[in-house]
Amino acid sequence: MDINTLRTVVTLVSLAVFIGIIAWAWRGRFDEAARLPFEGDEP
Repeated sequence: MDINTLRTVVTLVSLAVFIGIIAWAWRGRFDEAARLPFEGDEP
């Protein structure tokens, strides 16, 4: 395995991790946390 093959593998793994993080964030689990600043301060 030469250095170019290793670079290609690392790039593909990094891309897969990035896409996985994006998919995890778009699942909607953060909707409640996004509304926290707007709750509880009503006069």
